[in-house]
Amino acid sequence: MTETYLAAGPATPLTLPTPDELLTRASKLRELLAEESTGHDAHRRLSDRTVAAIGDAGLFRMYTPREFGGYEAVPSTSLAVICELARGCSSTAWVTSVLNLGNYVAALFPQRARNEVWAENPDARTALMIGDAPAQVERVAGGVIVNGKWPFASGSLHCDWVIARIPSGSEPESLGPHLVLMPRERLEVEDTWHVVGLRGTGSNTVVARELFIPAHRIVSLTAVMSGTIALPDDAGDLYRSSYWGVLSTGLIGALIGGVHRAYDYVLEKAPVRKVTSSNFASQADSPAFHIDLAEASMMLDTAYLHARHIASTVDQAARSGESPDPVRNARIRMHAAHVAQTCREAIDVLVTAHGTASFAEVNPLQLVWRDIHVGSRHAGFGMGMPQMVHGRALVGKNPADISAR
Repeated sequence: MTETYLAAGPATPLTLPTPDELLTRASKLRELLAEESTGHDAHRRLSDRTVAAIGDAGLFRMYTPREFGGYEAVPSTSLAVICELARGCSSTAWVTSVLNLGNYVAALFPQRARNEVWAENPDARTALMIGDAPAQVERVAGGVIVNGKWPFASGSLHCDWVIARIPSGSEPESLGPHLVLMPRERLEVEDTWHVVGLRGTGSNTVVARELFIPAHRIVSLTAVMSGTIALPDDAGDLYRSSYWGVLSTGLIGALIGGVHRAYDYVLEKAPVRKVTSSNFASQADSPAFHIDLAEASMMLDTAYLHARHIASTVDQAARSGESPDPVRNARIRMHAAHVAQTCREAIDVLVTAHGTASFAEVNPLQLVWRDIHVGSRHAGFGMGMPQMVHGRALVGKNPADISAR
């Protein structure tokens, strides 16, 4: 079934896919993505075939505004879709998530900027980097001129626009940092993503040289992260969601789905794999293997439960119009960090259960193992920050005092 909405602007009916339809589209891509995943890893980028398939399925439109042909899917739908894509390829799921997150933030910019992004291209994709990176900003009439480099730009090889952070004090006047929306064609990409996992994300370094950014393509990062940015009265529930909740559900989905891929593989091979130095006919007969598999299964269930709790919390708060709650946002970050750690522990159990063959280059387990170990150490999950932020919020102190802004 589909739901029909009225798009903003001209009275043109817009038929939207249901959550189940989007999940079905993702499921149909799983085999293709698994076939392409080795090439993604080797070439350190997604293949044109993969990007086209994701685009044809409409999965880059999940967080695009409906007025431009997007779906404004709720985070729980996006989580399910990203998990499903990762059961084929974690790098593809990660990039799809980041480009949707970029579109989510682009939709928070003024209407003029939104028109520039999507009016002529409903499939436009936006890469997002919120990490603090050195940049020189010069105020000029009508905007700023930016010179800067932003590393870890997932999706930068497959996007149309880039959102990046610039330092405090930039135009317009404010004490906090800002985000700028930049056309990809005006930027350079330096080949710096030489890592052991999530290689297919092509998370290279984006470079701006003497780039003019008009004022309507600059917004306050603090306002975006706190949920206090000005929105039109008819803005959908998605854009009133917790920024941390939307961000977290996307990234953890790529980890959970990757572990699920590994679990499926280990379970499938168990009846035909021998247990060295034993009389067991196969791993499926081994009590030790049973224990490992049960532990991994429970870890996977735990990760899913925490992720779905984050998504449902965000969905419900947005629908009810609740103001952002620092304690709730801190708890969301803590839950996401716990999911990342659980996924890392689960993949270790699975490769141990499967055996040394896990690390053969032809074995997909080693690829998933590398992807999970890199992805679970994303800055949003690590360095003890989620725990410190959550604990600080629980005792009534302001989490923003120790968070980068």
